[in-house]
Amino acid sequence: MTRTDRQRWLFPSHLVAPAGNGAARPRRTVRDWIVDTSLFLLAAFVGLLAADASAQYTSGTVSLLDQLAGAAACCALWLRRRWPVGLAVGLCLVSAVAPVAAGAVLASLFSVAVRRPFREVAWIGALALAASVTQVFVRPDPTINVGLALAIGIGFILLVTAWGMLVRSRRQLVEALRERARRAEAEAELRAAQAQRLAREAIAREMHDVLAHRLTLLSVHAGALEFRPDAPPEQIARAAGVIRDSAHEALQDLREIIGVLRAPGENGDGDRPQPTLVTLDALVDESREAGADVVLDSTVDDPAAVPAATGRTVYRIAQEGLTNARKHAPGTTVTVTVRGRPGEGLTVDIHNPAPAGPVPHVPGSGQGLIGLTERAALAGGRMEHGPTPDGGFALHAWLPWPA
Repeated sequence: MTRTDRQRWLFPSHLVAPAGNGAARPRRTVRDWIVDTSLFLLAAFVGLLAADASAQYTSGTVSLLDQLAGAAACCALWLRRRWPVGLAVGLCLVSAVAPVAAGAVLASLFSVAVRRPFREVAWIGALALAASVTQVFVRPDPTINVGLALAIGIGFILLVTAWGMLVRSRRQLVEALRERARRAEAEAELRAAQAQRLAREAIAREMHDVLAHRLTLLSVHAGALEFRPDAPPEQIARAAGVIRDSAHEALQDLREIIGVLRAPGENGDGDRPQPTLVTLDALVDESREAGADVVLDSTVDDPAAVPAATGRTVYRIAQEGLTNARKHAPGTTVTVTVRGRPGEGLTVDIHNPAPAGPVPHVPGSGQGLIGLTERAALAGGRMEHGPTPDGGFALHAWLPWPA
């Protein structure tokens, strides 16, 4: 049995059928049929008791009319879901002269209390009370005291009305909880989608920052081999070695990035440590071995004392700056300056002059600088970049270094 089938058995029709102005009127569920049949039988039982009691002090014609009115009132209860207010008003008027309709009045009053707001319930309840009082004087029962008859009628009406309002409040609570659950589920899906998007963006930034440097080395040296096939064997061997080493490093970096997608504990014990400011010298040496002219000017006495996250950001900024200089200004001297101390923060300046001649187009859209700017902002710092008056390019970043 599916969930919808269980709802058809357990819930009222207004909770099972879809809501909306264009939705069709909900059909009775199995539960609705059980409730409606039970109310019909209960109203008929109360009507029979009232008919039997009134037959002792009324004529046969009046008793027959009472029975017909009671039967019609009980049968009209099948319309209580479609016209609860109109049915309740009509039955109240009938009950003023026909005691056998008392059970049907109570059932219709219960339906109004369940389905209508308090204002409608109040005036219909007042009408039912007035009809009950009128019935005591129009069709008095000589076997019961007038005060007791009034108390019984008023008590039953108030009890049924309170019961119906309680059911209505419980249904509203259930609907509110269901709506809250739907909103919570929708919000959870949105949060999951946002988390996935942020994770994809973080992985994309990391892949660009790490792999762009390695792939640029591969491109430069492969281009050199392509345009200098007559180079000495030593230079060819050196370029081939750099290509091999860069490809190996790129594969290692790619494995580290893919490791971000793995569950905790899946990474092996042999994973390489993340780069920090301590490994900045190795990055500069690697660029120099690739043929770049790099000048490193650092006044940080103890690079290991720099927080790992800050050092890693400095490393990525320097890596991106060297990669861009190699792509867009090959053959120029790149100056990397690192200054800072605890409490003042770290500043990174990367500058390269304009290239001496035309530079072949290298694929790239500046996404690395955008990602680094965001990375620096997330670290609590800032980064600026742009062309310089001499035609070169400069990059300046500041990152916090707590005391």
